[in-house]
Amino acid sequence: MTALLSRHRRALALPLGMVTATALAVLPGVQASAAEAPAAPGTTAASFSYVVNLRTAKAPSAQIERGIARAGGTIVTSYDRIGVVVVRSAAPGFAAAVRTVRGVESAGATRTAPLPSAATTDMGAPRVLTAGEAAKAGATGDQDPLEPLQWDLPAIKADKAHQKSLGSSRVTVAVIDTGVDDTHPDIAPNFDRAASVNCVTGKPDTTDGAWRPGASESPHGTHVAGEIAAARNGIGMTGVAPGVKVSGIKVSNPDGYFYTEAVVCGFMWAAEHEVDVTNNSYYTDPWYFNCDNDPDQKALVEAVSRASRYAERRGAVNVAAAGNENLDFASRTLTDSTSPNDSTPGDREVDLSRCFDIPTQLPGVVTVSATGAKGVKSSYSNYGRGVIDITAPGGDSTVYQTPAPPATSGLILGTLPGGKWGYMAGTSMAAPHVAGVAALIKSRHPHAPAALVKAKLFAQADALACTDPYDINGDGRIDAVCQGPKNRNGFYGRGMADALDAVTR
Repeated sequence: MTALLSRHRRALALPLGMVTATALAVLPGVQASAAEAPAAPGTTAASFSYVVNLRTAKAPSAQIERGIARAGGTIVTSYDRIGVVVVRSAAPGFAAAVRTVRGVESAGATRTAPLPSAATTDMGAPRVLTAGEAAKAGATGDQDPLEPLQWDLPAIKADKAHQKSLGSSRVTVAVIDTGVDDTHPDIAPNFDRAASVNCVTGKPDTTDGAWRPGASESPHGTHVAGEIAAARNGIGMTGVAPGVKVSGIKVSNPDGYFYTEAVVCGFMWAAEHEVDVTNNSYYTDPWYFNCDNDPDQKALVEAVSRASRYAERRGAVNVAAAGNENLDFASRTLTDSTSPNDSTPGDREVDLSRCFDIPTQLPGVVTVSATGAKGVKSSYSNYGRGVIDITAPGGDSTVYQTPAPPATSGLILGTLPGGKWGYMAGTSMAAPHVAGVAALIKSRHPHAPAALVKAKLFAQADALACTDPYDINGDGRIDAVCQGPKNRNGFYGRGMADALDAVTR
């Protein structure tokens, strides 16, 4: 049994020179959520957000609309192609009441804090690249100025791939995240505005620039976007697929929470705008794991599952980060003490056969673990045989894995809002490397459906044998146990993503 101690999110930076068990949060017990608790006498009930999943993939009937209204709900929007309705309500017991409406399959509160969320989550701050570091990078030939600092590109053979192809501008990778600063000089040349949107409320906001992070919001999505598609333009760094397009789908609210209604909106927007790959370096708040014996959480899993499956049916390869707690997802149980992370967390023993980290553990989603500069599982990366599909560089502390010169940091370089560059680490950084490789495969095989792109991604991966024993800090104690053969094990799945094969096979 594993105890989860961290309260940070998956999408975090690791401070230079150290590593913590970053990212994530976790589950609930089978108990009434804050959204279902009755209001205190003499007070006005707070409003909460809900998803209502219909039994059929169509618009809600007049009967269902009346049922939602009678239960005290107001429809925000409806995703008719998957039968998911986003609702707000201040009525105590709304979810329980609407579940009795004919035609409703499930319904659940998407949060435990009232609208808007009153809590604040620290997304972590990147280490900004200094002018001195940039000056010493020592680029040669046709390299972008900061490319010598990117040890992660050779790790997946992206440097060799770029000699043959940079990827196609007809391919778009959607960064479903905290927002993307499309004014950054390394992102602007490849930015797809038509495929960008703000989904924070659960309903698309197409206002120009709404996809950008606010001044006080996390730079995480911008960092991810640069890792995928920073342009080969003589400025800054180089992305894994510097010739493809990247879009920003903002699903994180100002407090840093990725709620279900926003995530559903994000996948649906990507699907309807013919995005080829989505990158998902987050988990859906407020529960680390959503358990099917809790009616609220079961509804959240169903809503996001419908949306991600729809995006894949429309051609998108959905890639997601595995998380940063050094957890074995193939174990039977664990104890969580950090969820719900938007109100008051409580302890719960979680049955991993019934409880799921979404979207990374949803069917069809490519689950990515992280490696450091020595090609070994990052100290923080979650793992698990049968769960991890593939691995890629996510960075690690130089205390554990030191890169070869001229690189100086074991973390991952990326773009930051305001025209800057900086270092972050996590499975959040590994996933965009895989998304970039998937985009290169799609560039070479433009008519390939998502299933074929995934098949090529896995077949082309460079198999990595288990690291055994795994004592990352050298203290004589085993820090994680890897199980499985060289080509499909708990640490690395099918192996390291291979960008060179992606453009040649």
